[in-house]
Amino acid sequence: MSIHPGTAAKTSALDSRPGAPDPKARRRSPTRVNPALYLFPLPAVAITAFFLVMPTLQAFQYAVTDWNGFSAAFNYVGMDNFIRAFTKDSLFTNALTNNLKFVLLVVVAQTVFSLLLALLLTKNSRGSILLRALFFFPTILSSVSVAFIWKFIYDPNFGLANSVLGAVGLESLQGSYLGNNVQALYWVAMTQVWFHAGQMMVVFIAGLQAIPRELYEAAEMDGAGKWQQFKSITWPFVAPATSIVVAYTTVQSFKAFDLILGIAGNPPKASLDILSTRIYSTFANSEFGYAAAQSIIFMAMIALVTWLQRRLLRLTPKGE
Repeated sequence: MSIHPGTAAKTSALDSRPGAPDPKARRRSPTRVNPALYLFPLPAVAITAFFLVMPTLQAFQYAVTDWNGFSAAFNYVGMDNFIRAFTKDSLFTNALTNNLKFVLLVVVAQTVFSLLLALLLTKNSRGSILLRALFFFPTILSSVSVAFIWKFIYDPNFGLANSVLGAVGLESLQGSYLGNNVQALYWVAMTQVWFHAGQMMVVFIAGLQAIPRELYEAAEMDGAGKWQQFKSITWPFVAPATSIVVAYTTVQSFKAFDLILGIAGNPPKASLDILSTRIYSTFANSEFGYAAAQSIIFMAMIALVTWLQRRLLRLTPKGE
């Protein structure tokens, strides 16, 4: 096949233009990565494998046994531990119900409250920055400290809540708080929201401050009200931040182990027992095989709830 001289000349002229890619550069092989660089992640991979992957695999191994955690002898029981958890153990099903209720309460209340705080404090004024710091402050406290603070507030005899209500003449609203089995979980949920709302507020503020101001100016020129601006501009742009807040709050709520034990004691009463405290109690009773099965159910429950949130709320693009 022959190439017309005119075509060759045009190709040469195009390649000689300023900024035209060098033909030799196109044929150049990609830069090789030094194999030694692959050694750098090895320490992190080894630590993760030793402290996370191996214990997880061992949990699956122990979950099908009746091992007590001390004896060298044990029997394989198959799926009996899982069947027992859902059909024969009322303490576990009660803890599961409490945990799902607790997650729902905290996720809804904390997401709404932290978003309201972010909307009110999104401007970088001195007053807003001071209030952000005050709302964020509880986050830096330990869970045990928060538990003891609120245990004192809820105390029916000399607690702060009843003292304040009595001082302002609202004795009719005084209560036993944690002593009331029907209401106890709600009061602990309020403590959890107080504990982490400031942290989630910061996530929302970051999302709000990334929204171009020109959109709001254009909406105001078109006569859109505050609610229309929130529905059409703020919410779509802040949806990724909401996805982070909901997922993180869900995991926090499932793992509120130290907060529950600090407020309710060890072991907590049935109305405040959640999955993490129930698993701890099962380990303490030397039922390691059964506790391992409960741990796997716990892990699967967190994964399932998080996945359902992503799909049902559609806060992240489909397919991610």
